[in-house]
Amino acid sequence: MNVPSVTLNDGNTIPQLGFGVWQVSTDDITRAVSTALEVGYRHIDTAAIYGNEEGVGKAIFESALKRDDLFVTTKLWNTRHQDARPALEESLTKLGLEQVDLYLIHWPVPTQGHYQQAWESLIELKEAGLTRSIGVSNFLAPHLDQIIDATGVKPTVNQIEIHPSFQQADLVAHTRGHGVEVESYSPLGLGDFDLDAPKKWATELGRTPAQIVLRWHLQHGYIVFPKSVTPERIAENFALFDFELPAEAMADLDACEAGKRCGGDPATFVAPNR
Repeated sequence: MNVPSVTLNDGNTIPQLGFGVWQVSTDDITRAVSTALEVGYRHIDTAAIYGNEEGVGKAIFESALKRDDLFVTTKLWNTRHQDARPALEESLTKLGLEQVDLYLIHWPVPTQGHYQQAWESLIELKEAGLTRSIGVSNFLAPHLDQIIDATGVKPTVNQIEIHPSFQQADLVAHTRGHGVEVESYSPLGLGDFDLDAPKKWATELGRTPAQIVLRWHLQHGYIVFPKSVTPERIAENFALFDFELPAEAMADLDACEAGKRCGGDPATFVAPNR
């Protein structure tokens, strides 16, 4: 099964469907990523703060897949905005890689006031060949505008929380207005697959409600990475390319918007310093 690719604004391509590993424990991580790679995922999204980069790297090493066949993302944590190169080098060591495909600023943390400096460092890291592409995560419109205006360099992606009950349409439009691709994290929200619309269309199309929600993301053009440690669920979340949602189904899921954020607000979020 071939996963569609999205061409980024720097000319590189990224698989539209990936495998997320947020909150996957060190006990489960290598087995989960290995299962995902066996199923057919070729895009793995991790982060320094997840504490599981070593397990991701172990699964990649044991897979015997060619490096060029994989797309690996990791992220710069909030306490390292002024220390980006050593932070990425540490991540590369844990992953067992010489280069990642995408490196993101995890949160802007505007109260620190260092995200522009972090972005300038990421530009240098790309020039140094330590990452093929650079982007951001959880950036709101003012944060995007500031780094682009200051450097003239646009992120390739903005990874933000999106699911049917929290769609961030204005931020999506602003991000895309800069030519930046949208990645959606927490794609199933806190149980958005239990909403009436996904359940209705799951019955109608002979799919699971989670597959309906994930297909909704894909048809909106988002780059998406569901997470699971259950082999059956990992495979189920990958089986999204042999059906399409009709326009009525897309409209029904669009109508689920309820402003229900399940993560932090990037305007105020300050995570523990670790």
